[in-house]
Amino acid sequence: MKSKSEINEIAYRIVGSAIEVHKELGPGLLENIYEESLVMELELNGLKVKRQLEVPVQYKGVPLKSNYRIDLLVEDLIIVELKAVEEISPVFQAQLLTYMKLLKKPKGLLINFNVGNITYEGLVPLVIEYFKQLPE
Repeated sequence: MKSKSEINEIAYRIVGSAIEVHKELGPGLLENIYEESLVMELELNGLKVKRQLEVPVQYKGVPLKSNYRIDLLVEDLIIVELKAVEEISPVFQAQLLTYMKLLKKPKGLLINFNVGNITYEGLVPLVIEYFKQLPE
């Protein structure tokens, strides 16, 4: 089990990688370009990444044919959802929280690349109850 500080350190590295991609490419591209570039940057920084991971959903205990798909899962701990939009909508945050609960992952990062500065305008870090129960 990872500690809060270990998870936060990984999140810090993810954000640094996203900033590097944004510095290199700038705003205005399609989400899939940022995703592919961020995967490369994360792997260059020694992080394990799963891309376009299916999230199974059940209704009354029965698996549905339709599944969610998350953009990135880093180190099997942090879900990263990428956007290239005018502004981050509350529905994006709700989706990320749902993914975190379904996969039981303690932290999520919503990153919008269509901004001037990711740190101040394009980053929404989220945690769920599971994170609060982890050791410091």
